[in-house]
Order: sequence, then structure tokens, then C-alpha cells
Amino acid sequence: MTLRLFMFPTLNAHKVTIALEEMALPYEVVPVDILNGEQDDEAFRAINPNGRIPALTDGPVRLFESAAILQYLGRKTGQFYPQDEVARAEIDSWLFWQMSALGPSSGNVNWFARAAAKEGRDPAENSLALHRFRKETARLFDILERQLAGRDYLCGDYSIADMACWTWIDKYPGNGGGLASRPGLAAWHGRIAARPAVLRALQVGLDRIKT
Repeated sequence: MTLRLFMFPTLNAHKVTIALEEMALPYEVVPVDILNGEQDDEAFRAINPNGRIPALTDGPVRLFESAAILQYLGRKTGQFYPQDEVARAEIDSWLFWQMSALGPSSGNVNWFARAAAKEGRDPAENSLALHRFRKETARLFDILERQLAGRDYLCGDYSIADMACWTWIDKYPGNGGGLASRPGLAAWHGRIAARPAVLRALQVGLDRIKT
């Protein structure tokens, strides 16, 4: 059965394309144009009731939430998600840390810096929110820096936890104050950025963005 990835080229979608490319899995891209509301179509809602991308189908399997998709692909292939429970528990912790902390905090920096301004929100209100989320995102960057001290990847070996966190560092390093003062994080970022599968994965779906 062909894996079908419902996506638009966002950070969360590219977590999954990285995994698919790293695992050498054949897959079909099903574009979901979130700029024109296709995520609200009834057919897509049948796959993801939450109306967000990415989503994945594998025959009768229906998955939404990028972390759940990464875990599924890791179990399916036995790659980048070891069966050893001690190792897997550590990966899960970092995977869900990204989902609950790094992604939302950095995403809020983006929203208050860009989207809120476009909506004409009070500048003082935006300033307070930006300060709060930039400070928190910097704290999270520092956590990554400490975790990467003396190791190449978050959990020892390259894993789905690295794939989940990396896109947020790659796209918006400035949200956490940058990488210049964080040599471990900078080296980790460069190490993953140079992987051929990652380079391929980041190109997936870019043709959907009109410039």
C-alpha cells in the first residue's frame, strides 16, 4: 500500500518528509492548500478531524499529529526509533517536548511578530507577548544546548526526536536568540542540515507556494 502524505510545506509537515526520506519509504504527496482553506474540506476532515496538516494514511491506518506519524513510521520500519524501551522512552520525551514546548513557544513568537501586527492588534500588547515568548524560546534553546553537550544527537543516535526539533531550529533560529552563542546546537543543526535525505525532504511541497 502506498503511504499518502497530506501536506503543505510547513515545519510540521517537513518533520514527516524528513522521516520518509531518511527511511527511504515511497510515498505520495497529497497537497492541502492551507492558504485557501482546503484543510476545512470534508474529505480532509475525515482523515484529520482537527483540520491541520500533516496527516498520513497507510491503507486503513489514518494518522494526524506529526509526533504520532513519526512514531508510526519508526515502528513500521524499525528505523530511528529503537525497540529498546529505555532508549524509546528518552526519544518520546524529547518528541513530546517539541510538540508541547518548542513548537508552540516559537510559533507564538511568529504569530505575535507577524500575524498579530497584520491584524492591527495593540503594539503594547504584542510587545509584552513577544517578550514572554522570546524569553521562553531562548530558555528552550538553552535546554537543547545543554542536552547536546558532548553528543551528536539528542538521544545519542540520530532519531525521530532530532527530526521533530530540527525544523523549528532551522527555520526560525532567531526566535530563540540565534545559534552563535550555542556551539553544540549550531553543530547539531549543521550536522543534520548536511544530510542528503534532509535536503531532499525540505524541497517537498515547495511548488505549492506561489511567489
